[in-house]
Amino acid sequence: MLEQRKVTLDEKEMPDKWYNIVADMPNKPLPPLNPATREPIGPEALAPLFPSELIKQEVSTEKWIDIPDEVRNLYSIWRPTPLFRARGLEKLLDTPAKIYYKYEGVSPSGSHKPNTAIAQAYYNKQEGVKRITTETGAGQWGSALSFACRHFGIECEVYMVKISYHQKPYRKLMMNTWGANVVASPSDKTQAGRDILAKNPDSPGSLGIAISEAVELAANDEHTKYALGSVLNHVLTHQTIIGEEAIKQMEKAGDLPDIVVAPFGGGSNFAGLAFPFMRLNLEEGKKIRCIASEPASCPKLTKGVFRYDFGDSVGMTPLLPMYTLGHNFVPAPIHAGGLRYHGAGVIVSQLLKDKLMEARSHHQLECFEAGVKFAQAEGIIPAPEANHAIATVIAEAEKAKVEGKSKTILFNLCGHGNFDMAAYENYLSGRLIEHELTDDEIQSSLSQLDTPTVD
Repeated sequence: MLEQRKVTLDEKEMPDKWYNIVADMPNKPLPPLNPATREPIGPEALAPLFPSELIKQEVSTEKWIDIPDEVRNLYSIWRPTPLFRARGLEKLLDTPAKIYYKYEGVSPSGSHKPNTAIAQAYYNKQEGVKRITTETGAGQWGSALSFACRHFGIECEVYMVKISYHQKPYRKLMMNTWGANVVASPSDKTQAGRDILAKNPDSPGSLGIAISEAVELAANDEHTKYALGSVLNHVLTHQTIIGEEAIKQMEKAGDLPDIVVAPFGGGSNFAGLAFPFMRLNLEEGKKIRCIASEPASCPKLTKGVFRYDFGDSVGMTPLLPMYTLGHNFVPAPIHAGGLRYHGAGVIVSQLLKDKLMEARSHHQLECFEAGVKFAQAEGIIPAPEANHAIATVIAEAEKAKVEGKSKTILFNLCGHGNFDMAAYENYLSGRLIEHELTDDEIQSSLSQLDTPTVD
């Protein structure tokens, strides 16, 4: 008898609205602060960097935000994305747990990132923007925005974290193919980059540094705007199409997850899948556990502190209330480049503070071991970022086995690892390095902060 492995939706079933979890949060996020005066600032402070419609979405408390038809039409190139029952992984683990995954690797750039890249490029085009600057870690966001900008005829300049620039040359070539200019960060093209190189010529870079460079360029050119691939409220909201589709697919499967898991860098990956299921908790009193999986070498959720901090390394952004390791923190050069960010998004930080979600950290070797198991059981080679979620899933599935309980687990397979084979080569050959982060190193980074604390 043929077992059903995937649950699909017709294009007509694609959601026509993004979900804004701020509307349902019991405690709303604290306001951003002016870094000079330390006083709350309004949306007008964002005008040099973002088009007005995205600023409206950033501060919106409306529960649902309409997805423009032109955006939905582009989404339909790959959306709705399939939901899979991971029967091979279940068998390999010999677990009573039922495991599902939402597969975002079918997008043109191979990850979940185009869900917001298409939207951001659209709104920039509506306001006549000629160029967009951005940062990228592993290259997933940079390639997604390059693809989106090409469609809308907007010039794209990407500051790619230097360690990833060298580790992942084919991600860079994807961006170049779509017409983007890619710069290894830190670079000598900006004052922020030059200052960092003067202190450390061998800096591997970080997302915070790359953000500083991209923001500097946008702030100094009236024809240029900036786009961020994670962290900000509007970015997380755009990604919720993932979870809204997944709810419909789980209903078709006659199931509902007990546990929802997604990787965590700044928040877009986790928010995309988890926020709609958290909506069921907040609206209907469901008890779905939502777990964010992060690197042990960059554990802002599990070992960071909740306070105001800058979103970039140099200190050009407003001060944001977040779980952070300190904006000067430079994560170890792990292969999950998209998760090497010092802070968490404001919304996710408040949700974690209010204990409406959980966080788990995993070491790099554990994550690649989990990714190889998944690839051997399911056939898809996951991106290094996705391996963090898989590590959490395996831990929860093994716990279910020990307890003898059947649990339903859903996770976000946010992208494939087809351009990350150098990382797998290092793992399979035994050359992959484990990066241990000590509590003393974390405290040293946090001790440098002079930003406001939160009671």
